[in-house]
Amino acid sequence: MNKAITDGLVLTPPAFELGLGVWSSENGTAGSATYAGAVNASIAVADQDFGNCLELVKTQSVQKLRYMGETVLLPGCYLRIKTRIKVLSGNRPEVRIAGYAMIDAGAHVPGLVEIGPSVTTQQYGSIYEVSAIVGSGARGGVDMVWGIAPDYGHFGLDLTGLSGGVVRIENFEIEDVTSAFLRDMLDWVDVRDYGARGDGVSDDRAAFVAADTAANGRSIFVPAGEYAIGSSLSINAPIRFEGTLKMPVAARLALLSSFDFPTYAEAFGDEMAGFKKALQALFDYTDHNALDLKGRRVEVTEPIRISEIAPGLTSFSNRRVLRNGQLNVIDGAAWADSVVTSTGTYSTGSPYLLTGVANIANIPVGAHVTGSGVGREVFVQAVNVGAGTLTLSQPLYGGSGTRNFTFRRYQYVLDFSGLQKLDRFNIDDVEFLCNGVASAVMLAPVGQMFHIRDCYVVKPKDRVITSIGRGCQDILVDRCQFISNETSVPAQDRSSVVMNVNANDAKIRDSRFVRFGTTFVMHGSGHLIVGNHWFQGDDEDNNVRLPGLVFTQLNVQSAVTGNYIDSAIVEWTNEHDPAVDYTSGYSFGGLTVSGNTCVAMDAAPWFTFFSIKPYGSGHFIHGLTIAENVFKAINGNITRIDKVDTTYATLNYSRMRNIRVEGNMFNGINEQISNPASLEVNQSTAQTVWTVDPSVLLPFSGWARNVESLVAEGAIRSASNAVVTAMPYVEVEQGSSKDKVTVNWPSAAKGRLQMRVRMDNPN
Repeated sequence: MNKAITDGLVLTPPAFELGLGVWSSENGTAGSATYAGAVNASIAVADQDFGNCLELVKTQSVQKLRYMGETVLLPGCYLRIKTRIKVLSGNRPEVRIAGYAMIDAGAHVPGLVEIGPSVTTQQYGSIYEVSAIVGSGARGGVDMVWGIAPDYGHFGLDLTGLSGGVVRIENFEIEDVTSAFLRDMLDWVDVRDYGARGDGVSDDRAAFVAADTAANGRSIFVPAGEYAIGSSLSINAPIRFEGTLKMPVAARLALLSSFDFPTYAEAFGDEMAGFKKALQALFDYTDHNALDLKGRRVEVTEPIRISEIAPGLTSFSNRRVLRNGQLNVIDGAAWADSVVTSTGTYSTGSPYLLTGVANIANIPVGAHVTGSGVGREVFVQAVNVGAGTLTLSQPLYGGSGTRNFTFRRYQYVLDFSGLQKLDRFNIDDVEFLCNGVASAVMLAPVGQMFHIRDCYVVKPKDRVITSIGRGCQDILVDRCQFISNETSVPAQDRSSVVMNVNANDAKIRDSRFVRFGTTFVMHGSGHLIVGNHWFQGDDEDNNVRLPGLVFTQLNVQSAVTGNYIDSAIVEWTNEHDPAVDYTSGYSFGGLTVSGNTCVAMDAAPWFTFFSIKPYGSGHFIHGLTIAENVFKAINGNITRIDKVDTTYATLNYSRMRNIRVEGNMFNGINEQISNPASLEVNQSTAQTVWTVDPSVLLPFSGWARNVESLVAEGAIRSASNAVVTAMPYVEVEQGSSKDKVTVNWPSAAKGRLQMRVRMDNPN
């Protein structure tokens, strides 16, 4: 910035030799006395130091010299007035730059400092430079702070002290020195001004700290170059990067006033490196609780393992949020599954442990465990190589013994499995584009209140959210959409799972799940699954439909309410019990399924919406409500909505209690169940024993255990049509399947009864 260059301003006064009529002995205003013809002023020719210059005899206490031209002053502009002087003889005076502030109307601006610092002349013939800076702002080094009131000034010098001295004065120079103040005038500081080298080798950390201290409310500029930062660094000021940083993995960068993904991406010149450092910082300090992607896409080329990008971090329990952007997976070797086969020994006495595991050093934490006797979604929670043991996320149902297992480790975009504990981590308004290459999120082994909301997960390869322990306690899923990578695959050939839960109190609400192999595998209790839409159909006709929501705990104390369940089964098992046979305590109970819309499209007739699958003997239902739902089959009827899957065992029908199935609506369902079941009994010929078969109406092919009511509709008559007034009695659990009821009369009777039969005890 130089107004003499940019605006063509003429600042420097003319040389003395061009005439002293423009040089005033007063303040320089029009009409003031000049040195033209003055007896104490003359032009010295060819001075050995100054060339042609002014020779002046000091005759006044303050000998003034002012250029009468109007030197323009502009707000934000800073001028330096300077000259050189030497004393030839007589009393040596003091000298100072001076000025006179004016406005365009020709009036003086009072109250301003109009003199610069004094210079003492100590020797004859010595050259002394005298200068001062005038400008609008009170900045360091400005001698005459004039603000913005003056429009111009008359500048020169004053000789003070004793009179009688003879001096020679070099021609004046007035220059625009605004550039010297740019660092203070602009709102940023340059790290190079504080010693940063940017050579990629020298440790520039101290320079960054110094620049941050000097910024004092301004921002920091990092120009082109590679700046090595040897240890953790916190920057308080806003910062802008043209160059890039190079830091050790363990060193943390905290940009306290610029904490967002775009700034970190610029800082490291690479999206992945910047994203990792930003996540690292998110878990390292408390000035911010959210990392904002600012709507940007991150090209994710490898799994982001939090334990690797933040070494030394073992647990974190403060609320943190990742928000507002897109994570786009780029295919590559880093996403390949690792697969290990091994043998191990399981004991129901230590239900979460595998011992004597061969090849254990190659089995990673987070691996999915499959094999004989292993339920769905069992993962490796911890590995103890020295002891040869694995800690499992869930017990195995297959009993004690040594057998073969396969351990498959899926790769996740965000992998928290290396931490011991993570509480209150939130993902908000983020889109995971997994592209059939990666899974989305693996939780830490322990934690509470993981929350994903308003997010999209598109085409995950294997899983969306995986819990390898109890890091899913109180997990929240709200207003998300999950789209499978297997949408064109027949339902029975899919292997993907949206999420599994091992702990309690999951809340899954108002989300949509499209054509996964299985949508939910839920252990624990206290779950609320409300207002969602999951559909697992395919483009096949009359095809298999598989479980979408799977409960794997006996007493779940959970509600499935107001969902749209499309071509998927709600299945209830105890596959995560180490001792699968019932001995005491709770069996299947505590589940409410109400207000759902359930649709089966192009399903095989044996498809059912609800299935109970006991993995051991002796189990029963002791608390289940299926009420106020709508069940509808499209493109072909199905037989009924419920079944007991007897692959491993059946239920103990003698202990059924507290089951309520009522108020449901059925469309395209051949056998419409309820409990209690209401049926009309018509007996056209007089018999003493009426056998009633309510079996198709009773849920889960239950026994006819109770008759709640028996009402005659119209008169009951004898064979001769006489009215029968005697009261009959009923016998329940009749027939080989115990699903019949007999109505017994004292004498042969015929007529119509309305009956309500239960397959349970109500309490």
